[in-house]
Amino acid sequence: MTYNRVILTMTGLALAAALLLNFVTFQPNRIAPGQDISLLTAAGLPATLLLMALLGLMAMLSWRPSRNRYLTLLLLTTLTLIGLPLAVASYAHQHLPADMPYARVGLGNGFWCMGVFLALLVVEASQRLARQYRLVGMPWLVIVMTTVGLWALCASGALDRLSLLQEYRQRHAQFAVELQTHLQLAGAAVLIALLCGIALAIAAQASVRLRQPLFQLLNLLQTIPSLALFGLLMVPLSYLAAHSPLLQALNVRGIGWAPALIALVGYSLLPITRNTFVALQEVPAQVLDAARGMGMAPMQIFLAVRLPLALPVIIEGIRITLIQAIGLTSVAALIGAGGLGTFIFQGLGQAAMDLVLLGAIPTIVLALLADVLLGLLTRLCHREPTP
Repeated sequence: MTYNRVILTMTGLALAAALLLNFVTFQPNRIAPGQDISLLTAAGLPATLLLMALLGLMAMLSWRPSRNRYLTLLLLTTLTLIGLPLAVASYAHQHLPADMPYARVGLGNGFWCMGVFLALLVVEASQRLARQYRLVGMPWLVIVMTTVGLWALCASGALDRLSLLQEYRQRHAQFAVELQTHLQLAGAAVLIALLCGIALAIAAQASVRLRQPLFQLLNLLQTIPSLALFGLLMVPLSYLAAHSPLLQALNVRGIGWAPALIALVGYSLLPITRNTFVALQEVPAQVLDAARGMGMAPMQIFLAVRLPLALPVIIEGIRITLIQAIGLTSVAALIGAGGLGTFIFQGLGQAAMDLVLLGAIPTIVLALLADVLLGLLTRLCHREPTP
């Protein structure tokens, strides 16, 4: 291949988003509809030409890609990602009237589209460097650079008039509570599902007769839509809570954390159980025979041979389950379970997209963090077999 099609496509789409879509919106207050502002108006001609030149240079780097070209692409893309909020801050500083304290700047479609396409370029360059040139630390360097850059911008006050940050400042105490609730629900669900899933996988491996009905039941549970499952759990939990002082003391009701946790555990069981079962099944029989020949007891074989060899696939199942649980916990806000979904549904009800983003963006960040951290743990646990 003489050129990288992904880089060429992403830079072309980023260029189209920069030229055709609004970069920011101006709102005189939170309720009034925003006025679309183009990149040229918001950032000015020099900054727009600089962005065009950077995108053109990124597109040229797709030709005959090499290690140095991917490194250059990664650096340019990261700097451009940090530069986009700088352009927004510049517009807010120059154009928001001082006599309009409620005026704010929103992020337009062009900003979001360029951010997504540039982030995909970062992923493409990072993966190429990690797979072809063994530079596995590059994604972490990009994450650190981007995080530090955005933190410095926020700490400097340059983005204070951004509507998203204004929503955060008004609700920072509630945000901390909902974030904690979100993490507790998703984490508890995955932990319970992990313990149950490993036990079920071991039981399915030991009993062929149990295997088929178990996976049929878990598959059936997985096919039920989340809102329908929440609704199905409301009636029995309400009945049980009304007749049990213990459940009342635990604050178990037809709505709230209890049905949300049960549903999340139910959805998490299938990926963990299936991955654990497959991982244990795929341990080579010759390795197990060798362990038996060395005089190891069944429990020793499981703990010292079978489980370590199966661990990368089991962690992969946990990664998938945790990402799924983080997303589904947002929906649980509909039944009063709390979490970041509270902001999403409040924003939808008030037609306030910045409030929606206040819940959606941290949810996406949490899912990406879970993906990166558990993916790294999987690679650390995976060892190539020695000849």
